[in-house]
Amino acid sequence: MSEDRPAPEPGTPPVIRLRGVSRTFPGPPPVTALHPHDLEIAAGEYVAVVGPSGSGKSTFLNLLGLLDRPSGGTYELDGIDTGALSEARRTALRGLRIGFVFQSFHLLPYRTAMENVMLAQVYTGSPRAGRADAARRVLDRVGLGHRTEALPSRMSGGERQRVAVARALVNRPSLLLCDEPTGNLDSATALRVMELFEELHEGGLTLLVITHDREVADRARRTITIRDGRLTASTAAVER
Repeated sequence: MSEDRPAPEPGTPPVIRLRGVSRTFPGPPPVTALHPHDLEIAAGEYVAVVGPSGSGKSTFLNLLGLLDRPSGGTYELDGIDTGALSEARRTALRGLRIGFVFQSFHLLPYRTAMENVMLAQVYTGSPRAGRADAARRVLDRVGLGHRTEALPSRMSGGERQRVAVARALVNRPSLLLCDEPTGNLDSATALRVMELFEELHEGGLTLLVITHDREVADRARRTITIRDGRLTASTAAVER
């Protein structure tokens, strides 16, 4: 199932480079949701960001996903200074280089698995003629080649999450951002989804999983703890 990517060339910029990035929401009084921080995530890394509710995880995700702008500092994605881009160019960059997987799946209920995946290609200007083949390939990659015509209402929670992963992968992003991806799944289904993420990582994809679940975080190769808007980086010590 794995679709191997070539190893990054020496000197390749990190997928994520933060320099003094912070986010403060205006008051009164102003609220600092993310304190200034430096961070680099190289191509092919598998990183978990873990912290309790209210710790700043959502703010951090929105900044990395180009859904919000930092109040200070610089954010480079694949070496591109995102702060220098117009909103239109930020939207285009997000569509081409970032895939999102959410806790609640966000599938259109009256569209098939194939159609839900194809919709992700509309926003990147992919040629219409190739969309179905690309969607079929990525659904097969996540083990759902036999469910292309199924509606979300006819799928299990694990299947719906796999469709969401396929939708995130169809544009071949540099970065897969996962926000509590197992939060709506039972333990056995969550395990299968995490095994899928490990296969994607082994194929060379860069993953960042945001979670409050230590068991999910411990499967990553590196963890970042966030609390009260402050990031503390550490390296996973367990060999897998």
